[in-house]
Amino acid sequence: MPNHSMQLPEHGTFLGRAHSPGTAHPLVVTAREGVIVDITSAHAPTVRDICEMDDPAGYVRGVKGRPLGGIDAITAASLSHASELAVRLLSPVDLHAVKAAGVTFVVSLLERVIEEQARGSADKADAIRADIHSLIGEDLSKLKPGSPEAMAIKAKLIARGAWSQYLEVGIGPDAEVFTKCQPLSSVGFGADVGLLEASTWNNPEPEVAVVAASSGRIVGATLGNDVNLRDMEGRSALLLGKTKDNNASASLGPFIRLFDDSFSIADVKKAMVHLTVEGQDGFFLEGSSSMAEISRSPEDLVAATMGPHHQYPDGIVLYLGTMFVPSKDRGEAGKGFTHKIGDMVTISSEKLGALVNRVKYAPDCPPWNYGARSLMRDLAAAKLI
Repeated sequence: MPNHSMQLPEHGTFLGRAHSPGTAHPLVVTAREGVIVDITSAHAPTVRDICEMDDPAGYVRGVKGRPLGGIDAITAASLSHASELAVRLLSPVDLHAVKAAGVTFVVSLLERVIEEQARGSADKADAIRADIHSLIGEDLSKLKPGSPEAMAIKAKLIARGAWSQYLEVGIGPDAEVFTKCQPLSSVGFGADVGLLEASTWNNPEPEVAVVAASSGRIVGATLGNDVNLRDMEGRSALLLGKTKDNNASASLGPFIRLFDDSFSIADVKKAMVHLTVEGQDGFFLEGSSSMAEISRSPEDLVAATMGPHHQYPDGIVLYLGTMFVPSKDRGEAGKGFTHKIGDMVTISSEKLGALVNRVKYAPDCPPWNYGARSLMRDLAAAKLI
C-alpha cells in the first residue's frame, strides 16, 4: 500500500509554506536534514519574493532560519488536519497565478478519441485504432504540435471524421492554458481536495507543475493534483470553469524544488509521476505518467502563458498536464473509475517527493477565506512589509 510520507529526497533545495499556531501569517519554510525551518523575513516575506530573486536556491540554502519541527511530525499533523494545534504544511505557492495546461500528451489524447468513437466496444476500438494508425503512423511521441507534420495529420483526421476541439489544442499550433484557481486558494500536502456533489464521473490528474518568475524564467517545480470533473467537461468545454475551479480543487506540494546543481529542467522533462488511490471501500488504483512523452515542452507552455502578450508580476505556477486517465472499473463492469468520498490520493515522483490528499465534497472542505488582503494585513502587523 502507498506510503503517506512526503518522501522528500535526501538532497535538494526545497521551498514551501506552513501554518504555525499563534502566527497569523503563513510562514515561508524550507527542509533541512529532516527538519522544517522557518525562513520568513522582511527581505523575503513570501514565496513569491524568493522566486523573483536572481538565485532563489542559493538564497534558501544560505539564509538563517528557525527550526519548527521534524518532517515526520509535521507530516502527521498535516494529514490529521490538526491546524490549530501543530505546524502543518500549506500549498508551497502564495501570490503566484495558478494556471494549467491541458491536452499536452498526444499519445493518450488519440487513445481518448478512439475510445469515444468506439463507445465502449473493444472490437470497434481495435478497428478504429488500426484505421487511424494507418493514416498517421504508430509513433506520435516525437510529433511537434503546430508543425507541418501535425497539420498534415490534422487534415487526415478531419477527413476521417475524428477531429475534435481537444485534438485542435493537442496537435494544433496553440496550447490550451486556463486558470486553475485564484492566488492563495490552492491547498497543500495533507489537505482535503474538493469535488462537486453533482459530478458522478471524476478523477485525479497527477501532474508536475513548474514555477516561473515574472520574467518567465522557470525556477523550480512541484507536484500537483488538477482535480477533474470529467462528466461536466464532457457536457461542454464551456463548463471548464465549473469543471476545474472549485473549493479545494487545486492541490500543490509538498514543496517547490528549486533549480540548482542537483535539479534542473532536464529532470522535470524526464520525471515519472506515480499515482495511487486508496478507497475506504478497499478499492486500490495505481498508474504512472512519463514527462518524457509530453508533446509541448515546459518552456513552450510557459511562453504560451506569459510574455509580451500577458504579464504576471507575481509569477505563475503552471500544471503541465498528464497522460494518465484512470479507467479501472470501480463497481459495475464497463463504468470505469470515479472518486468516492474519503479516497486517499498520493501523487509522487522521485525528485519531488509525494503529495497526499483526501477527497471530499468541495463545500465540506475548509472554506477559502485567506486572500491577498489578509496576507498583506498580517505581514504588515508582523512588520515584515
